[in-house]
Amino acid sequence: MKGNGNTQLAYRLLLAVDIQGYSKRDTREQLLAQRRLSDALDHAARGVGLDRGRWDKQVGGDGELATLPDGIDPAPVAGDFVIGLAEALREVNRDAGRFRLRVRLSLHHGTLTAGPFGPAGDAPIVVQRLLDAAPLRRLLVDDADRDLAYVVSDSLFEDVVRTGFCALPPRAFQAIKVTAKGAAFRGHILTGRAARRDGRGDTGDPGGERGPDAGPAPGARVLDFPALASR
Repeated sequence: MKGNGNTQLAYRLLLAVDIQGYSKRDTREQLLAQRRLSDALDHAARGVGLDRGRWDKQVGGDGELATLPDGIDPAPVAGDFVIGLAEALREVNRDAGRFRLRVRLSLHHGTLTAGPFGPAGDAPIVVQRLLDAAPLRRLLVDDADRDLAYVVSDSLFEDVVRTGFCALPPRAFQAIKVTAKGAAFRGHILTGRAARRDGRGDTGDPGGERGPDAGPAPGARVLDFPALASR
């Protein structure tokens, strides 16, 4: 989706990702983190048959906001892509040295239009506000073994995750509500592990790590589904 001077509203899947602790690294370490994250995203995308070269990307030093092409099935992105990214991060961090690569990831689908400085509309705002949500940040702070903190918007959770077509089970998520700049944003944080179902439980957690029936993300304001629906 390129801006060509003609305003056109599109309904797309958006993905935002950010590296934890990026500013604490020196220049060489920042460059290494960028390369490793790009490789991990490429690996995860290929795993669901996607080419990141076709994504519209607004990049920053510590991450990117990506608009995926029209017609992408959101279920594999919301599930298998995330699992593949978690696997890639675990592999990278086997030999991480001083800094492990730990990231936050948010996903949303909604309306936007192309602009000269990147996509404009509600959808880019929602995905960025969820990415910056304090409960998502605290998930990495409070769980030192976690490499990926993942949140989906409320609408994507209802439309995609709860259908059963997503590889991650709905009960592995906890609802949150965050307020930023006077507006409220609702999402669902994956508090279980992003792992394939392999007979060891819905999140592939053999060793007592935080699973799908665990409590809420630390510091999150959790809403049950009836409460969420009534708001």
